[in-house]
This record gives sequence, C-alpha cells and structure tokens, in this order.
Amino acid sequence: MTDDVSTAPSGERDRELPGLPHWETVPDDLPAAIRRLKPALRARIEASGRGVEEVFAAVEHRVAARVAEIKAAKERGEQVWPVIEYADIANGTVSADRLARLKERGCLVVRGHFDRDQALAWDAGIVDYVERNEFFAHYTGPGDDFFGSVGSKPEIYPIYWSQAQMEARQSDRMARVQTFLNSLWKHESEGVRWFEPDRDALYPDRIRRRPPGTDSAGLGTHCDPGTLDLWMTRAYQQAFRHLFDGSVEEYDPWDAAHRTAGPQYPGSTMCSAFRTFQGWTALSDMDHDQGVLHTVPIPEAMAYLMLRPLLPDVPADDMCGVTTNQVFPATEKWHPLLMEALTGIPDVRAGDSVWWHCDMIHSVAPVTAQQGWGNVMYIPAAPWCPRNERYAAEVRQAFRTGSSPADFPEEHYERTWHGRFTPDRLNATGRRGLALDSAAH
Repeated sequence: MTDDVSTAPSGERDRELPGLPHWETVPDDLPAAIRRLKPALRARIEASGRGVEEVFAAVEHRVAARVAEIKAAKERGEQVWPVIEYADIANGTVSADRLARLKERGCLVVRGHFDRDQALAWDAGIVDYVERNEFFAHYTGPGDDFFGSVGSKPEIYPIYWSQAQMEARQSDRMARVQTFLNSLWKHESEGVRWFEPDRDALYPDRIRRRPPGTDSAGLGTHCDPGTLDLWMTRAYQQAFRHLFDGSVEEYDPWDAAHRTAGPQYPGSTMCSAFRTFQGWTALSDMDHDQGVLHTVPIPEAMAYLMLRPLLPDVPADDMCGVTTNQVFPATEKWHPLLMEALTGIPDVRAGDSVWWHCDMIHSVAPVTAQQGWGNVMYIPAAPWCPRNERYAAEVRQAFRTGSSPADFPEEHYERTWHGRFTPDRLNATGRRGLALDSAAH
C-alpha cells in the first residue's frame, strides 16, 4: 500500500489535494483498509472546497433527472431501450438523434445483427456439440456461486470453443458492431491512446440455454467493472478522479482514461478484460416478459454508486455491501433511486444482439414456466489495450488446449471434445483478436 499526493486536473482546481492510499493487490485487512480509505476520500473532496454531501447531491440531481425521464417514457408507452438496425451501423447511416439517445441510455438492441437462420443454425450446432460430447453425462454442477443462483441444470453452459461461438466472435458483422460501440468512447487523452477502437480482443465467454417451461430465479441487480479495486487501486482512482476532486460535473462515463492499464482484484466473477460494452447475441426469439435482461439505463449512475459509501449513514468499514470475490451489488437499501429506473429489453429475435455499457447496473428477471427458448451467447466489445493484451496470452493458451479461460471456473470440459474450433479455422480478425501473429506460438 502506498500514498500519493496529486493535483486536481482542471482550471482553477489545479491545486494540491490530499493524497489517497491505494492498494494494487487486495489488502490483507479489508475492513481496516476501508476505514483508512473513506476518510481520505472525504478529505480530498473537502479540500476542493465542496462537502461530500454537496458533491453527492449534484450527482443525485443529475441521476434523478434521468430516472424521471425514463419513468415518463414508460408511462407514455415509449420504448426506453434504443433499437438500431445492423444495416444502419454497417452503412454508417445511424442518425445523430439515435446516437445521442444511445449515449444517453448506454444500451441498445442491434436488430438483425445476424441473419435469423444463421443464429438458429448456430443454436442447433451448439446442441449437437454438447450432445455429441456427452456433456450432460459429465456435468458436475455450477462452477461458481453467482450463476449457480439461477438454479441452472444447467442454464449457463461452461462452453467456450464451439464452432458457433468462434464463428460469431471473429465475424465481420461482429467486428463492425464492436467498432461502432467502441467509437462512442473517448479513447485518447492526456497524450495517451487508451485503446484501439477498431480492433477487439477475442474475449471468450459462455452460453445460456433456457428451455421452454423453465422456472428461473434470475440474477439480482449488480454491475461488473470491478469491486473494491474501483476505489482502492491507483488507476481507478485516476479514472474516477472527478468524483473525488470536487469537479464531479466533469465526470464522463464514456472516458476510458486510466481504465485500460491498471490491475483488478481477483474474484470468481471478475473480468480481466476492459469492456466498453457487455453483450450477448440471441440464438432464439425471446419476448420481453420471459426472464430477460434489465438495466438501469443511466451510464452516469456509476458516480452515484461510487460516492454513496461516503455518506455518514454508511458504516465506517462498509462500501454499501461491495467486497471482493463477489459481484458489485446495487440494492434498494443503498440505491433506491436507481432501482426506480430498472428497465427490461424489448422483444428480441434470433440474430439480434443486446449491449450495455460496462458500468451499467443490470439484472435478469425471474421467470416461471418460460414460454419459448431463452438462448444466448455472450460476446462483449473488448477493444485492444494493454489490459486486454495481457489477458490475450491466457486466452491463447486456453484456446489451444480447449480449457476454460482464466476468468472462469476451472471446469475444462472441452479439452477432449470432438468438433472443437481449431486454429486453422481462424480468419484475420480472429488471429488479430488473439494476437497470434505477434505471439510466440
């Protein structure tokens, strides 16, 4: 653990502010570290001439306006989630109004991202892959506590290297959408290019298959960019600098500065990669009331989450329930205003894709006796950057051996499977996404 003294970054706030203790690895005594950090954060804010309550009130006012807009849109029967046709992304014809709404909401459905027949064929191919390799005879249960909570038998399949998943990850259609999403972010500042918007790291994730008639408990409201490392590591303290130096009005949830280089605390549900957007591609038709994804479509709500633990009603060694080795919770107890804006996706069809800003609070609604299938493959936008380059070395090894990637439980079902995607089937996008042409192999 070290301390830093640093300056506020802009205008008349260019002054020396109290430094922050930071821990680049998980502190041995988490409660003690929190008790040290919170007064330091408060002191830094107060040295700017503003109180913590004043700064939080500014954030709360900004977020409350968004919540009111979303509730009013629902009352008018309007669709809160932006929907953009893939053809408009591919042709560069997305209107300025739609782009503005996308940045305001931080989420979208890409309609017709893939042809419906292609998506259904991928779905059938995954079924053949798992059945041919007798997955169900060897499945030992959920590998992590988080997704285990849905009551899957299984619902989340720990499968990463099927032909379908790899074909989608390295397809031109996926690359175009990822580049479009990455371009919404500010990726250059302070003389640094924080990521490459037109090159994505190939980030392998799992699939979900939920059959008709399923009862699922869903997943509670949470977000995934990290846990205590968001307050405790130097890089994230810089990424969220405007929240802690009195310039909260300058906070921009679309600014990638400092997010792509620092460490992340390990955990069973961590993501080693920097993702501009989390996402999945639908492999079946899904109606909006059948246990689907919900988000709080307010990207700047992260400022609320980060500042809320500093208010006096939160215990000295508590960060509103955030700890290591668990997801970052968002709850009625600490964040009731945010919960008012929780909004589900519209109906989607096989081949559509669904995306949400990496900081965004999200959940999966419970469902009883689901109508129709609920099948997706998780593919994010994870632009090339130092953090993703480091993780790519782990991905390459897992790909070669058919292993579970390092971010996920060590289940390794596919190591001996027939029909696994092989290196000779990689195209140029796939090779770039794994950095195979520049890595020793």
